[in-house]
Order: sequence, then C-alpha cells, then structure tokens
Amino acid sequence: MKAEEVRKKTSDQLKTELQNLYKESFNLRFQKSSGQLENTSRIFKVRRLIARIKTILREKVEK
Repeated sequence: MKAEEVRKKTSDQLKTELQNLYKESFNLRFQKSSGQLENTSRIFKVRRLIARIKTILREKVEK
C-alpha cells in the first residue's frame, strides 16, 4: 500500500488496518521462530507499512 492510498483512508480505517498489521506481524514472527516462514521479506514489508500508517495517523492528529 502506497502513502497516497493510506492518506485517503479515515483515521478509524487506519486504526483497524494497524491492528490487523500488528496481528500479522506477530504471526510472521511466530512462524519465523518455528521455522515455518517461507516469505521472509514480508516481515520487513509489514514493519514499513506499520510505520507508514503510524506516521500518517500522527500527521492527521496534528492538523
């Protein structure tokens, strides 16, 4: 998801998306520790997306 797509969403939608990403991140880390993770790059993509959403949420609050 690009920053433009994230900016179009409302704060409530972003918070929901953030919760889902945290759950996915937990599951990916759990899979990695048990040796079942196939796509290791997904961990880094999820982390960047979490950071992007948190940054845009912070921008919306400051306005």
